Amino acid sequence: MAEGGGGARRRAPALLEAARARYESLHISDDVFGESGPDSSGNPFYSTSAASRSSSAASSDDEHERPGPPPPPGAPDAQESDEDEASAGWSATLRDRPPPRFEDTGGPTRKMPPGASAMDFFQLFVPDNVLKNMVVQTNMYAKKFQERFGSDGAWAEVTLTEMKAFLGYMISTSISHCESVLSIWSGGFYSNRSLALVMSQARFEKILKYFHVVAFRSSQTTHGLYKVQPFLDSLQNSFDSAFRPSQTQVLHEPLIDEDPVFIATCTERELRKRKKRKFSLWVRQCSSTGFIIQIYVHLKDGGGPDGLDALKNKPQLHSAVARSLCRNAAGKNYIIFTGPSITSLTLFEELEKQEIYCCGLLSSRKSDCTGLPLSMLTNPATPPARGQHRIKMKGNMSLICWYNKGHFRFLTNAYSPVQQGVIIRRKSGGIPCPLAVEAFAAHLSYICRYDDKYSKYFISHKPNKTWQQVFWFAVSIAVNNAYILYKMSDAYHVKRYSRAQFGERLVRELLGLEEASPTH
Repeated sequence: MAEGGGGARRRAPALLEAARARYESLHISDDVFGESGPDSSGNPFYSTSAASRSSSAASSDDEHERPGPPPPPGAPDAQESDEDEASAGWSATLRDRPPPRFEDTGGPTRKMPPGASAMDFFQLFVPDNVLKNMVVQTNMYAKKFQERFGSDGAWAEVTLTEMKAFLGYMISTSISHCESVLSIWSGGFYSNRSLALVMSQARFEKILKYFHVVAFRSSQTTHGLYKVQPFLDSLQNSFDSAFRPSQTQVLHEPLIDEDPVFIATCTERELRKRKKRKFSLWVRQCSSTGFIIQIYVHLKDGGGPDGLDALKNKPQLHSAVARSLCRNAAGKNYIIFTGPSITSLTLFEELEKQEIYCCGLLSSRKSDCTGLPLSMLTNPATPPARGQHRIKMKGNMSLICWYNKGHFRFLTNAYSPVQQGVIIRRKSGGIPCPLAVEAFAAHLSYICRYDDKYSKYFISHKPNKTWQQVFWFAVSIAVNNAYILYKMSDAYHVKRYSRAQFGERLVRELLGLEEASPTH
Protein backbone atom coordinates (compact mmCIF):
# COMPACT_ATOMS: atom_id res chain seq x y z
CA MET A 1 0.00 0.00 0.00
CA ALA A 2 2.82 2.37 0.90
CA GLU A 3 4.37 1.66 -2.49
CA GLY A 4 1.13 2.60 -4.27
CA GLY A 5 0.85 5.84 -2.25
CA GLY A 6 4.43 6.74 -3.11
CA GLY A 7 3.73 6.14 -6.81
CA ALA A 8 0.73 8.45 -6.68
CA ARG A 9 2.82 11.12 -4.96
CA ARG A 10 5.49 10.79 -7.63
CA ARG A 11 2.93 11.03 -10.42
CA ALA A 12 1.29 14.20 -9.04
CA PRO A 13 4.24 16.55 -9.75
CA ALA A 14 4.55 15.03 -13.22
CA LEU A 15 0.88 15.84 -13.93
CA LEU A 16 1.39 19.42 -12.76
CA GLU A 17 4.50 19.84 -14.90
CA ALA A 18 2.67 18.45 -17.92
CA ALA A 19 -0.18 20.92 -17.34
CA ARG A 20 2.25 23.83 -17.09
CA ALA A 21 4.01 22.72 -20.27
CA ARG A 22 0.70 22.68 -22.15
CA TYR A 23 0.29 26.41 -21.54
CA GLU A 24 3.83 27.72 -21.92
CA SER A 25 2.51 29.89 -24.76
CA LEU A 26 0.79 32.07 -22.15
CA HIS A 27 4.22 33.42 -21.23
CA ILE A 28 3.23 37.10 -21.24
CA SER A 29 0.45 36.59 -18.70
CA ASP A 30 2.08 37.78 -15.48
CA ASP A 31 4.18 40.51 -17.09
CA VAL A 32 2.19 41.63 -20.10
CA PHE A 33 2.79 45.28 -19.30
CA GLY A 34 6.27 44.98 -17.77
CA GLU A 35 4.77 45.26 -14.32
CA SER A 36 3.60 42.99 -11.55
CA GLY A 37 0.64 43.24 -9.23
CA PRO A 38 -2.48 41.54 -7.95
CA ASP A 39 -4.65 39.70 -10.43
CA SER A 40 -8.00 37.95 -10.59
CA SER A 41 -6.72 34.46 -11.26
CA GLY A 42 -7.95 33.01 -7.97
CA ASN A 43 -11.15 31.89 -9.64
CA PRO A 44 -10.89 31.53 -13.41
CA PHE A 45 -14.58 30.76 -13.83
CA TYR A 46 -15.94 34.30 -13.76
CA SER A 47 -17.01 36.59 -16.53
CA THR A 48 -14.58 39.34 -17.49
CA SER A 49 -17.51 41.70 -17.98
CA ALA A 50 -17.49 44.26 -15.18
CA ALA A 51 -21.28 44.27 -15.04
CA SER A 52 -21.39 40.60 -14.18
CA ARG A 53 -18.43 40.28 -11.83
CA SER A 54 -20.44 40.70 -8.66
CA SER A 55 -23.02 38.14 -9.67
CA SER A 56 -20.63 35.59 -11.12
CA ALA A 57 -17.66 35.67 -8.78
CA ALA A 58 -18.15 31.92 -8.53
CA SER A 59 -20.02 30.95 -11.66
CA SER A 60 -21.22 27.58 -10.55
CA ASP A 61 -24.88 26.69 -10.50
CA ASP A 62 -24.80 25.62 -6.88
CA GLU A 63 -25.52 28.97 -5.24
CA HIS A 64 -23.98 27.67 -2.00
CA GLU A 65 -24.83 24.04 -2.64
CA ARG A 66 -28.55 24.14 -3.18
CA PRO A 67 -29.65 20.67 -4.28
CA GLY A 68 -31.92 20.51 -7.28
CA PRO A 69 -35.65 20.93 -6.66
CA PRO A 70 -37.75 17.79 -6.23
CA PRO A 71 -39.41 16.63 -9.45
CA PRO A 72 -43.03 17.73 -9.86
CA PRO A 73 -45.83 15.14 -9.67
CA GLY A 74 -46.09 13.17 -12.88
CA ALA A 75 -42.53 14.04 -13.97
CA PRO A 76 -40.66 11.27 -15.82
CA ASP A 77 -38.42 9.07 -13.68
CA ALA A 78 -34.68 8.70 -14.19
CA GLN A 79 -35.07 5.76 -16.60
CA GLU A 80 -37.54 7.65 -18.79
CA SER A 81 -35.30 10.71 -18.69
CA ASP A 82 -32.31 8.63 -19.82
CA GLU A 83 -34.38 7.20 -22.66
CA ASP A 84 -35.43 10.70 -23.75
CA GLU A 85 -31.83 11.88 -23.68
CA ALA A 86 -30.68 8.81 -25.62
CA SER A 87 -33.33 9.45 -28.27
CA ALA A 88 -32.00 13.04 -28.52
CA GLY A 89 -28.49 11.63 -29.15
CA TRP A 90 -26.92 12.09 -25.69
CA SER A 91 -24.99 9.13 -24.29
CA ALA A 92 -22.78 8.39 -21.29
CA THR A 93 -20.57 6.28 -23.58
CA LEU A 94 -17.51 8.42 -24.32
CA ARG A 95 -15.14 8.20 -27.24
CA ASP A 96 -11.78 9.80 -27.80
CA ARG A 97 -11.39 12.35 -30.57
CA PRO A 98 -8.33 14.22 -31.86
CA PRO A 99 -8.09 17.98 -31.27
CA PRO A 100 -8.80 20.33 -34.20
CA ARG A 101 -5.78 20.40 -36.50
CA PHE A 102 -3.98 23.76 -36.50
CA GLU A 103 -0.76 24.36 -38.40
CA ASP A 104 -0.69 28.14 -38.70
CA THR A 105 2.05 30.02 -36.87
CA GLY A 106 0.56 32.88 -34.87
CA GLY A 107 2.21 36.23 -34.25
CA PRO A 108 3.10 39.46 -36.06
CA THR A 109 3.00 39.29 -39.84
CA ARG A 110 5.67 41.95 -40.29
CA LYS A 111 9.17 41.99 -38.84
CA MET A 112 9.80 45.41 -37.33
CA PRO A 113 13.39 46.74 -37.17
CA PRO A 114 15.18 46.85 -33.78
CA GLY A 115 15.08 50.65 -33.89
CA ALA A 116 11.32 50.89 -34.43
CA SER A 117 9.65 53.54 -32.28
CA ALA A 118 6.36 53.52 -30.38
CA MET A 119 4.91 55.61 -33.24
CA ASP A 120 5.91 52.94 -35.77
CA PHE A 121 3.88 50.31 -33.93
CA PHE A 122 0.90 52.62 -33.39
CA GLN A 123 0.84 53.61 -37.04
CA LEU A 124 0.48 49.98 -38.06
CA PHE A 125 -3.12 50.57 -36.95
CA VAL A 126 -3.61 54.34 -37.27
CA PRO A 127 -1.48 55.37 -40.28
CA ASP A 128 -1.10 58.85 -41.70
CA ASN A 129 -3.79 58.35 -44.34
CA VAL A 130 -6.36 57.73 -41.56
CA LEU A 131 -5.15 60.82 -39.67
CA LYS A 132 -5.29 62.90 -42.88
CA ASN A 133 -8.91 61.87 -43.35
CA MET A 134 -9.64 63.10 -39.79
CA VAL A 135 -8.02 66.41 -40.73
CA VAL A 136 -10.23 66.74 -43.85
CA GLN A 137 -13.43 65.72 -42.04
CA THR A 138 -12.75 68.02 -39.08
CA ASN A 139 -12.17 71.00 -41.37
CA MET A 140 -15.30 70.17 -43.37
CA TYR A 141 -17.40 69.98 -40.22
CA ALA A 142 -15.96 73.27 -38.89
CA LYS A 143 -16.78 75.03 -42.17
CA LYS A 144 -20.35 73.70 -42.28
CA PHE A 145 -20.89 74.48 -38.58
CA GLN A 146 -19.81 78.08 -39.06
CA GLU A 147 -21.97 78.48 -42.18
CA ARG A 148 -24.95 77.49 -40.08
CA PHE A 149 -24.20 79.11 -36.73
CA GLY A 150 -21.92 82.02 -37.60
CA SER A 151 -18.25 82.60 -38.23
CA ASP A 152 -15.65 81.61 -35.63
CA GLY A 153 -12.80 84.11 -35.91
CA ALA A 154 -10.53 82.06 -33.63
CA TRP A 155 -10.68 79.00 -35.89
CA ALA A 156 -7.96 78.06 -38.38
CA GLU A 157 -7.94 74.83 -40.35
CA VAL A 158 -6.31 71.97 -38.48
CA THR A 159 -3.15 70.37 -39.89
CA LEU A 160 -1.80 66.80 -39.77
CA THR A 161 0.82 67.82 -37.20
CA GLU A 162 -1.88 69.34 -34.99
CA MET A 163 -4.09 66.25 -35.36
CA LYS A 164 -1.23 64.04 -34.16
CA ALA A 165 -0.68 66.36 -31.20
CA PHE A 166 -4.43 66.29 -30.47
CA LEU A 167 -4.36 62.46 -30.33
CA GLY A 168 -1.24 62.63 -28.19
CA TYR A 169 -2.93 64.82 -25.60
CA MET A 170 -5.89 62.43 -25.41
CA ILE A 171 -3.68 59.34 -25.13
CA SER A 172 -1.74 61.03 -22.30
CA THR A 173 -4.83 60.69 -20.07
CA SER A 174 -4.41 56.90 -20.23
CA ILE A 175 -1.02 57.31 -18.55
CA SER A 176 -1.85 60.05 -16.03
CA HIS A 177 -5.33 58.55 -15.29
CA CYS A 178 -6.70 62.08 -15.17
CA GLU A 179 -10.17 62.42 -16.62
CA SER A 180 -9.83 66.04 -17.76
CA VAL A 181 -7.28 66.43 -20.52
CA LEU A 182 -7.35 70.18 -19.83
CA SER A 183 -5.46 69.49 -16.59
CA ILE A 184 -2.29 69.48 -18.69
CA TRP A 185 -2.52 73.29 -18.87
CA SER A 186 -3.95 73.80 -15.34
CA GLY A 187 -0.76 74.23 -13.32
CA GLY A 188 -2.09 71.66 -10.82
CA PHE A 189 -1.06 68.12 -9.91
CA TYR A 190 -1.72 66.73 -13.41
CA SER A 191 -0.16 69.62 -15.31
CA ASN A 192 2.68 68.91 -17.73
CA ARG A 193 4.60 71.96 -18.87
CA SER A 194 6.57 70.23 -21.65
CA LEU A 195 3.34 68.94 -23.23
CA ALA A 196 1.46 72.21 -22.66
CA LEU A 197 4.01 74.21 -24.65
CA VAL A 198 3.32 72.28 -27.89
CA MET A 199 -0.21 73.65 -28.30
CA SER A 200 -2.22 76.26 -26.44
CA GLN A 201 -5.27 75.19 -24.45
CA ALA A 202 -7.46 77.46 -26.58
CA ARG A 203 -6.29 75.78 -29.79
CA PHE A 204 -6.80 72.30 -28.32
CA GLU A 205 -10.36 73.18 -27.28
CA LYS A 206 -11.14 74.47 -30.79
CA ILE A 207 -9.98 71.19 -32.35
CA LEU A 208 -11.95 69.25 -29.73
CA LYS A 209 -15.07 71.27 -30.56
CA TYR A 210 -14.96 70.46 -34.28
CA PHE A 211 -13.23 67.05 -34.24
CA HIS A 212 -14.90 64.52 -36.56
CA VAL A 213 -14.08 61.23 -38.27
CA VAL A 214 -17.12 61.48 -40.59
CA ALA A 215 -18.53 64.99 -40.89
CA PHE A 216 -21.86 64.26 -42.61
CA ARG A 217 -24.33 61.41 -42.89
CA SER A 218 -24.79 60.01 -46.40
CA SER A 219 -28.30 59.36 -47.69
CA GLN A 220 -27.75 55.58 -47.54
CA THR A 221 -26.49 55.56 -43.94
CA THR A 222 -28.80 54.18 -41.25
CA HIS A 223 -26.24 52.81 -38.78
CA GLY A 224 -26.11 54.69 -35.48
CA LEU A 225 -22.29 54.62 -35.50
CA TYR A 226 -21.88 56.11 -38.98
CA LYS A 227 -19.62 58.85 -37.57
CA VAL A 228 -17.01 56.32 -36.43
CA GLN A 229 -17.69 53.18 -38.51
CA PRO A 230 -15.07 53.94 -41.24
CA PHE A 231 -12.42 54.22 -38.51
CA LEU A 232 -13.55 50.92 -36.94
CA ASP A 233 -13.43 49.23 -40.36
CA SER A 234 -9.93 50.57 -41.02
CA LEU A 235 -8.79 49.45 -37.58
CA GLN A 236 -10.22 45.97 -38.17
CA ASN A 237 -8.40 45.64 -41.50
CA SER A 238 -5.12 46.69 -39.91
CA PHE A 239 -5.57 44.22 -37.02
CA ASP A 240 -6.15 41.43 -39.57
CA SER A 241 -3.11 42.34 -41.66
CA ALA A 242 -0.67 42.94 -38.77
CA PHE A 243 -1.27 39.85 -36.62
CA ARG A 244 -2.11 36.16 -36.94
CA PRO A 245 -3.78 34.84 -33.76
CA SER A 246 -3.05 31.56 -32.04
CA GLN A 247 -5.57 28.74 -32.22
CA THR A 248 -7.15 29.58 -28.86
CA GLN A 249 -9.22 32.75 -28.50
CA VAL A 250 -11.78 34.24 -26.11
CA LEU A 251 -15.04 36.11 -26.73
CA HIS A 252 -15.86 38.56 -23.95
CA GLU A 253 -16.60 42.13 -22.90
CA PRO A 254 -13.40 43.93 -21.81
CA LEU A 255 -13.42 46.15 -18.74
CA ILE A 256 -14.39 49.61 -19.97
CA ASP A 257 -16.29 50.98 -16.98
CA GLU A 258 -15.57 54.25 -15.24
CA ASP A 259 -12.14 54.86 -13.76
CA PRO A 260 -12.45 53.72 -10.10
CA VAL A 261 -10.30 56.67 -8.96
CA PHE A 262 -12.79 59.08 -10.52
CA ILE A 263 -15.78 57.25 -9.02
CA ALA A 264 -14.18 57.34 -5.57
CA THR A 265 -13.36 61.04 -5.65
CA CYS A 266 -16.15 62.73 -7.61
CA THR A 267 -19.20 64.30 -6.02
CA GLU A 268 -22.76 62.93 -6.25
CA ARG A 269 -23.65 65.84 -8.53
CA GLU A 270 -20.85 64.89 -10.94
CA LEU A 271 -22.02 61.29 -10.91
CA ARG A 272 -25.61 62.31 -11.71
CA LYS A 273 -24.34 64.38 -14.65
CA ARG A 274 -22.65 61.32 -16.14
CA LYS A 275 -24.56 59.72 -18.96
CA LYS A 276 -24.81 55.95 -18.93
CA ARG A 277 -22.91 54.21 -21.69
CA LYS A 278 -25.32 53.49 -24.55
CA PHE A 279 -23.30 50.69 -26.09
CA SER A 280 -21.57 47.46 -25.20
CA LEU A 281 -18.16 46.54 -26.57
CA TRP A 282 -17.33 42.90 -27.31
CA VAL A 283 -14.03 41.52 -28.55
CA ARG A 284 -12.44 38.37 -29.91
CA GLN A 285 -9.06 38.17 -28.22
CA CYS A 286 -6.00 35.94 -28.73
CA SER A 287 -5.64 34.05 -25.46
CA SER A 288 -1.88 33.51 -25.88
CA THR A 289 -0.90 37.17 -26.25
CA GLY A 290 -3.91 39.32 -25.33
CA PHE A 291 -4.00 40.87 -28.83
CA ILE A 292 -7.56 41.96 -29.61
CA ILE A 293 -8.34 40.52 -33.03
CA GLN A 294 -11.83 41.88 -33.60
CA ILE A 295 -14.15 44.51 -32.07
CA TYR A 296 -17.94 44.47 -32.09
CA VAL A 297 -19.95 47.46 -30.87
CA HIS A 298 -23.61 46.93 -29.98
CA LEU A 299 -25.83 49.98 -29.51
CA LYS A 300 -28.12 49.28 -26.56
CA ASP A 301 -30.99 51.41 -27.87
CA GLY A 302 -30.39 50.95 -31.56
CA GLY A 303 -33.14 50.12 -34.00
CA GLY A 304 -33.12 47.55 -36.78
CA PRO A 305 -31.98 43.94 -36.58
CA ASP A 306 -29.05 44.86 -34.30
CA GLY A 307 -31.10 46.68 -31.67
CA LEU A 308 -32.49 45.37 -28.42
CA ASP A 309 -35.99 45.97 -29.75
CA ALA A 310 -35.33 43.10 -32.19
CA LEU A 311 -33.41 40.88 -29.74
CA LYS A 312 -35.39 40.80 -26.54
CA ASN A 313 -33.47 38.12 -24.60
CA LYS A 314 -29.79 38.26 -23.79
CA PRO A 315 -28.80 34.75 -24.99
CA GLN A 316 -30.24 35.62 -28.41
CA LEU A 317 -28.35 38.92 -28.44
CA HIS A 318 -25.08 37.36 -27.29
CA SER A 319 -25.34 34.59 -29.91
CA ALA A 320 -25.72 37.29 -32.58
CA VAL A 321 -22.64 39.05 -31.16
CA ALA A 322 -20.66 35.78 -31.26
CA ARG A 323 -21.63 35.12 -34.89
CA SER A 324 -20.49 38.61 -35.86
CA LEU A 325 -17.17 38.27 -34.04
CA CYS A 326 -16.50 34.88 -35.66
CA ARG A 327 -17.48 35.75 -39.22
CA ASN A 328 -13.80 36.06 -40.27
CA ALA A 329 -12.73 32.92 -38.39
CA ALA A 330 -14.44 30.26 -40.53
CA GLY A 331 -12.36 27.38 -41.88
CA LYS A 332 -9.35 27.96 -39.61
CA ASN A 333 -10.00 25.41 -36.82
CA TYR A 334 -9.86 28.06 -34.10
CA ILE A 335 -10.89 27.12 -30.55
CA ILE A 336 -13.12 29.81 -29.03
CA PHE A 337 -13.69 30.07 -25.26
CA THR A 338 -16.97 31.65 -24.18
CA GLY A 339 -18.71 32.73 -20.99
CA PRO A 340 -22.16 31.57 -19.84
CA SER A 341 -24.08 34.27 -21.73
CA ILE A 342 -22.80 33.01 -25.11
CA THR A 343 -22.51 29.25 -24.55
CA SER A 344 -25.32 27.29 -26.22
CA LEU A 345 -25.66 23.99 -28.07
CA THR A 346 -27.30 25.62 -31.10
CA LEU A 347 -24.52 28.19 -31.53
CA PHE A 348 -21.69 25.68 -31.02
CA GLU A 349 -23.19 23.27 -33.59
CA GLU A 350 -23.61 26.13 -36.06
CA LEU A 351 -19.98 27.28 -35.61
CA GLU A 352 -18.69 23.68 -35.88
CA LYS A 353 -20.07 23.52 -39.43
CA GLN A 354 -17.77 26.48 -40.19
CA GLU A 355 -14.77 24.65 -38.63
CA ILE A 356 -14.83 26.86 -35.54
CA TYR A 357 -14.69 24.87 -32.29
CA CYS A 358 -15.78 26.04 -28.87
CA CYS A 359 -15.40 25.48 -25.16
CA GLY A 360 -17.78 27.37 -22.91
CA LEU A 361 -18.92 27.65 -19.31
CA LEU A 362 -22.63 26.92 -18.82
CA SER A 363 -25.06 28.44 -16.35
CA SER A 364 -28.69 27.38 -16.00
CA ARG A 365 -29.51 31.04 -15.22
CA LYS A 366 -27.54 32.80 -17.97
CA SER A 367 -27.13 30.26 -20.78
CA ASP A 368 -29.51 29.01 -23.44
CA CYS A 369 -29.81 25.36 -22.34
CA THR A 370 -32.09 24.28 -25.18
CA GLY A 371 -31.29 20.72 -26.31
CA LEU A 372 -29.14 19.83 -23.29
CA PRO A 373 -29.94 16.77 -21.13
CA LEU A 374 -31.87 17.72 -18.01
CA SER A 375 -30.09 15.11 -15.88
CA MET A 376 -26.79 16.99 -16.39
CA LEU A 377 -28.29 20.35 -15.41
CA THR A 378 -29.66 19.21 -12.03
CA ASN A 379 -27.45 19.06 -8.94
CA PRO A 380 -27.49 15.84 -6.91
CA ALA A 381 -28.73 16.05 -3.32
CA THR A 382 -25.33 14.90 -2.00
CA PRO A 383 -22.30 16.81 -3.35
CA PRO A 384 -19.67 14.53 -4.91
CA ALA A 385 -15.99 14.54 -3.97
CA ARG A 386 -13.85 17.43 -5.18
CA GLY A 387 -12.58 16.84 -8.71
CA GLN A 388 -15.23 14.27 -9.68
CA HIS A 389 -17.18 14.74 -12.88
CA ARG A 390 -19.93 13.38 -15.11
CA ILE A 391 -19.91 13.62 -18.92
CA LYS A 392 -22.45 12.96 -21.66
CA MET A 393 -21.65 13.09 -25.34
CA LYS A 394 -23.58 13.82 -28.54
CA GLY A 395 -21.57 13.55 -31.74
CA ASN A 396 -18.45 15.65 -31.10
CA MET A 397 -20.17 17.66 -28.35
CA SER A 398 -19.42 16.92 -24.69
CA LEU A 399 -21.39 18.24 -21.72
CA ILE A 400 -19.28 18.14 -18.56
CA CYS A 401 -20.42 18.56 -14.97
CA TRP A 402 -17.36 18.95 -12.74
CA TYR A 403 -17.34 19.50 -8.98
CA ASN A 404 -14.93 21.83 -7.15
CA LYS A 405 -16.65 23.45 -4.16
CA GLY A 406 -19.57 23.85 -6.55
CA HIS A 407 -20.90 22.31 -9.75
CA PHE A 408 -19.35 23.75 -12.91
CA ARG A 409 -20.75 22.80 -16.30
CA PHE A 410 -18.94 23.06 -19.61
CA LEU A 411 -19.98 22.47 -23.21
CA THR A 412 -17.25 21.72 -25.74
CA ASN A 413 -16.56 20.19 -29.12
CA ALA A 414 -12.87 21.14 -29.05
CA TYR A 415 -11.49 18.68 -26.47
CA SER A 416 -11.73 14.93 -26.03
CA PRO A 417 -13.93 13.93 -23.06
CA VAL A 418 -11.61 11.06 -22.13
CA GLN A 419 -8.47 13.20 -21.87
CA GLN A 420 -7.63 14.18 -18.30
CA GLY A 421 -6.16 17.42 -17.00
CA VAL A 422 -5.48 19.16 -13.71
CA ILE A 423 -6.30 22.56 -12.20
CA ILE A 424 -3.11 23.93 -10.67
CA ARG A 425 -3.39 25.47 -7.21
CA ARG A 426 -0.46 27.09 -5.43
CA LYS A 427 -1.26 25.57 -2.04
CA SER A 428 -3.16 22.36 -2.71
CA GLY A 429 -1.17 21.24 -5.74
CA GLY A 430 -3.69 20.08 -8.34
CA ILE A 431 -7.34 19.10 -8.70
CA PRO A 432 -8.16 16.44 -11.33
CA CYS A 433 -10.54 17.46 -14.10
CA PRO A 434 -11.28 16.80 -17.77
CA LEU A 435 -8.83 18.44 -20.18
CA ALA A 436 -11.50 20.90 -21.38
CA VAL A 437 -11.87 22.29 -17.84
CA GLU A 438 -8.10 22.73 -17.49
CA ALA A 439 -7.89 24.52 -20.84
CA PHE A 440 -10.79 26.83 -20.00
CA ALA A 441 -9.25 27.74 -16.64
CA ALA A 442 -5.81 28.42 -18.12
CA HIS A 443 -6.97 30.64 -20.98
CA LEU A 444 -9.71 32.52 -19.13
CA SER A 445 -7.51 33.28 -16.12
CA TYR A 446 -4.91 34.68 -18.52
CA ILE A 447 -7.45 37.00 -20.11
CA CYS A 448 -8.65 38.08 -16.65
CA ARG A 449 -5.08 38.94 -15.59
CA TYR A 450 -4.54 40.75 -18.88
CA ASP A 451 -7.73 42.79 -18.49
CA ASP A 452 -6.90 43.75 -14.90
CA LYS A 453 -3.81 45.54 -16.24
CA TYR A 454 -5.11 46.48 -19.67
CA SER A 455 -8.13 48.34 -18.26
CA LYS A 456 -5.78 50.78 -16.49
CA TYR A 457 -4.63 52.14 -19.85
CA PHE A 458 -7.90 53.26 -21.40
CA ILE A 459 -8.05 56.90 -22.43
CA SER A 460 -9.69 58.64 -19.48
CA HIS A 461 -11.38 61.41 -21.50
CA LYS A 462 -15.15 60.77 -21.30
CA PRO A 463 -17.16 62.64 -23.94
CA ASN A 464 -20.96 62.60 -23.86
CA LYS A 465 -21.43 61.64 -27.52
CA THR A 466 -21.60 57.88 -28.07
CA TRP A 467 -19.55 57.86 -31.29
CA GLN A 468 -16.72 59.71 -29.54
CA GLN A 469 -16.77 57.26 -26.61
CA VAL A 470 -16.49 54.37 -29.07
CA PHE A 471 -13.69 56.16 -30.95
CA TRP A 472 -11.52 56.70 -27.87
CA PHE A 473 -12.07 53.12 -26.65
CA ALA A 474 -10.99 51.89 -30.10
CA VAL A 475 -7.86 54.09 -30.00
CA SER A 476 -7.07 52.67 -26.54
CA ILE A 477 -7.31 49.14 -27.94
CA ALA A 478 -5.03 50.12 -30.84
CA VAL A 479 -2.38 51.44 -28.43
CA ASN A 480 -2.52 48.25 -26.35
CA ASN A 481 -2.26 46.08 -29.46
CA ALA A 482 0.69 48.21 -30.60
CA TYR A 483 2.43 47.51 -27.30
CA ILE A 484 1.85 43.76 -27.66
CA LEU A 485 3.48 43.79 -31.11
CA TYR A 486 6.33 45.87 -29.66
CA LYS A 487 6.89 43.27 -26.93
CA MET A 488 7.02 40.51 -29.51
CA SER A 489 9.55 42.39 -31.69
CA ASP A 490 13.32 42.90 -31.70
CA ALA A 491 12.75 46.52 -30.64
CA TYR A 492 11.74 45.30 -27.15
CA HIS A 493 15.17 43.72 -26.68
CA VAL A 494 16.83 47.06 -27.48
CA LYS A 495 14.76 49.18 -25.08
CA ARG A 496 12.51 47.32 -22.64
CA TYR A 497 9.66 49.75 -22.07
CA SER A 498 6.81 48.95 -19.68
CA ARG A 499 3.30 49.70 -20.92
CA ALA A 500 3.33 53.07 -19.13
CA GLN A 501 6.73 53.99 -20.60
CA PHE A 502 5.58 52.92 -24.07
CA GLY A 503 2.54 55.18 -23.73
CA GLU A 504 4.69 58.11 -22.61
CA ARG A 505 7.02 57.62 -25.58
CA LEU A 506 4.08 57.48 -27.98
CA VAL A 507 2.61 60.69 -26.58
CA ARG A 508 5.90 62.55 -26.90
CA GLU A 509 6.42 61.28 -30.47
CA LEU A 510 2.90 62.32 -31.48
CA LEU A 511 3.57 65.78 -30.05
CA GLY A 512 6.91 65.99 -31.84
CA LEU A 513 8.92 66.08 -28.61
CA GLU A 514 10.83 62.89 -29.43
CA GLU A 515 12.45 61.81 -32.67
CA ALA A 516 10.54 58.98 -34.34
CA SER A 517 12.49 56.28 -36.15
CA PRO A 518 13.98 57.01 -39.62
CA THR A 519 11.16 54.96 -41.21
CA HIS A 520 8.86 58.04 -40.88
